Amino acid sequence: MTDDHFLTTEEVLDYLQVSLRTVYRLIKVGKIPAVRVGRQWRFRKRDIDAWLDSSRQTGRGGDEDRAGDRPRILVVDDEQAVRDLLAKTLTMADDDVDAAPDGATAIDRMRAVEYDLLITDLKMPGMDGLSVIREARRATPDLPIIITGYSTEASAIEAINLGVAGYLTKPFRLPRILGAAARALGEPVPAAEA
Repeated sequence: MTDDHFLTTEEVLDYLQVSLRTVYRLIKVGKIPAVRVGRQWRFRKRDIDAWLDSSRQTGRGGDEDRAGDRPRILVVDDEQAVRDLLAKTLTMADDDVDAAPDGATAIDRMRAVEYDLLITDLKMPGMDGLSVIREARRATPDLPIIITGYSTEASAIEAINLGVAGYLTKPFRLPRILGAAARALGEPVPAAEA
């Protein structure tokens, strides 16, 4: 019984670094088994670890059937730490996430893959976020787009005119990332993440 270490909901939130909404979503879709004890949930640590291993393998382009029913998101940012944070957060919410370090790479990926959501930084060297948005609009006019970062009033207005679905300011809060993505994808957004 020593290998059946159980975690509380709070411990799972800390262990996975995700929101409560994400944990409930993972329980609901059967990704992580949970046991209800009174008004609390308990999680077997080995089940959480097995799910994490499976998610990592799928995130590297594995099982196409599993990826097919998840929203496919492209994250574009020249700062690796920001790309990693956004990608990890959205992957933990069971989204299929690709990341691009610059606008040109993002355009190449959008030509090769159909995405459900684009999240792009506005200020990047070379091709900036507004150029990425314009190219995305030419290829897929109805693609939901979220912009990130610090912007000038003029670039924010232009992004709105290009029909962006949301705006995330740095530094990011995980609930805001998940809430903005859910809104852009047309999913329900819990009040805590609105």
